[in-house]
Amino acid sequence: MIRRKLVPLQLRRRGLYVRVGAGVALTALLAGCSGAGGASSSGGGGDTLNVLMVNNPQMIELQKLTAANFTKDTGIKVNFTVLPENDVRDKITQDFSNQAGHYDVATISNYEVPFYAKNGWLHPLDDYVAKDKAFNQGDILKPLQESLTAEDGKLYAEPFYGESSFLMYRKDVFADKNLTMPAKPTWDQVADLAAKADGAKPGMKGICLRGLPGWGEVIAPLTTVVNTMGGTWFDKDWNAKLETPEFKKATQFYVDLVREHGEAGAPQSGFAECLNGMTQSKTAMWYDATSGAGSLEASNSPVKGKIGYVPAPVDKTDSSGWLYTWAWGMQKASAKTESAWKFISWASSEKYENLVGSKIGWANVPAGKRASTYANADYLKDASAFADVTKKAISSANPSNPGTQPRPTIGIQFVGIPEFTDLGTKVSQEISSAIAGKQSVDDALKTSQALAEKVGKEQK
Repeated sequence: MIRRKLVPLQLRRRGLYVRVGAGVALTALLAGCSGAGGASSSGGGGDTLNVLMVNNPQMIELQKLTAANFTKDTGIKVNFTVLPENDVRDKITQDFSNQAGHYDVATISNYEVPFYAKNGWLHPLDDYVAKDKAFNQGDILKPLQESLTAEDGKLYAEPFYGESSFLMYRKDVFADKNLTMPAKPTWDQVADLAAKADGAKPGMKGICLRGLPGWGEVIAPLTTVVNTMGGTWFDKDWNAKLETPEFKKATQFYVDLVREHGEAGAPQSGFAECLNGMTQSKTAMWYDATSGAGSLEASNSPVKGKIGYVPAPVDKTDSSGWLYTWAWGMQKASAKTESAWKFISWASSEKYENLVGSKIGWANVPAGKRASTYANADYLKDASAFADVTKKAISSANPSNPGTQPRPTIGIQFVGIPEFTDLGTKVSQEISSAIAGKQSVDDALKTSQALAEKVGKEQK
C-alpha cells in the first residue's frame, strides 16, 4: 500500500537550515508575519504583485505579455523575479518557509505542494476557483488536479503547464543514416541508436542527457531509468536501495551512455543546455521533458519540423515518463490574495493560451494542463508533431506505482518527501561527478546509499 508520509520539513540550502512543523511552531511563525493567513486581502486594481518564477522559455514569454495584457485589463502591476531552476527553488523555499511575504505568487511544482500545504505555507485556492466560473477548473487534466491537491483535499496551486518526459530525435539525421526509431523504444535500442547517430553531422553527438547537479536536474531523468530497470530509491519499508543490482545497472547505463555518446560538458548540462543543443543541431536525440517540444517547434526554431517524438524509453515497465507541473502557488502570508488569484487565473487560463497562440505561435502555448488545448484546431495544427504523444504520456504516468516494486510514497522522478530536496541534491553531485569521470559509479552509489539510509531511518 502506498503511503504518503509528510513530516516536518528540514531543508539544507547553502548552509541555512529551515525547520517548520505543522503545529505550534508554525502557528507562532505565521502570527508574526504581516498578512498571514490572507486575513488582510486586497482585491482592487492598482496593486503591485511580486512573482517569483523559474526562467523556462514559457515563463519568459509570460513576462513579456503581462504588462500589455494582464496589467492593462486589471490595473495590477507585476514585478517578476526570474531565476534558474536550482536557484529559484532555494529562494522560494526560504521565502515561503519563513512566510516573509516578499513574494505573493511563485512557481512551485507537484513535488512541493503536499508538504508546503502541510506546513501552512500556501493559501488554498478552492474558494477562488468556486467564484471564478470562467476559469473552468473541470478543464484541468485530472492527473494535474490530483497532484496539486493536498492530503486535506484542498487545491493549493494551478498549473501553468504540465509535462511528462519523452524522447526527441532528428528525423532528417535518422533518414540520412538509415536509422529507424521504434514507435516505443527500449533503452537498449536508444543506446544503439545514439552510437550510430554520434557524429552524423560535424560536432553532433548521439544524445543529450542531463548531467547537471540538482534533484530536479540529473536526478529526474536518471530516476525514470532506475524505475523502468527495476530499481527504486527505497522499498516499501523505507530501506535504502541505491546499491542494489537494479539501481547500479540503471545508473551505470546512464553514466556510460552520456559519457560515450552524450553532449560535451555533460556535468554542466541541464534542461536549458540540452534544449539549446538540440535547437543548434548539436545532438541527434534528447530524452527530457515534453515541454521542450514547444520551443523546438516554435516558428523561429531552426529545427522546426525536423524532430520526431516517441514515448519515454522503457526496459521492464510499459511506460516510464514522469509527471510534473510548474504551477502557481499563492504564499499564505500574501496580503494581496484577490489580486494574486487574478494573476494565477489569467496565467493558467485558456484565454492566456489563446493569447500566446495568436501573439507568439501555437507551438509555444504552455500546454499539458487543459483538455480544451487538445481540442483546439489551431493548437493541433502547429503542435501535431508532439501534442498526442504528450497527452498520452501525461495520462499514462503513475506516481503511485512507477516501477516494478512497491514504494513507500508517491513520486516518479522524485521521492515525495521534503527531505528529498537535500538527499536528491547530494546524490546528484555524486552522479555528476561520475559523469565527469572523477569517480566510479560504485563509489558514487556507496556514498549515496549512506545518505539515503539516514533519510530512510528518519521515515520509519
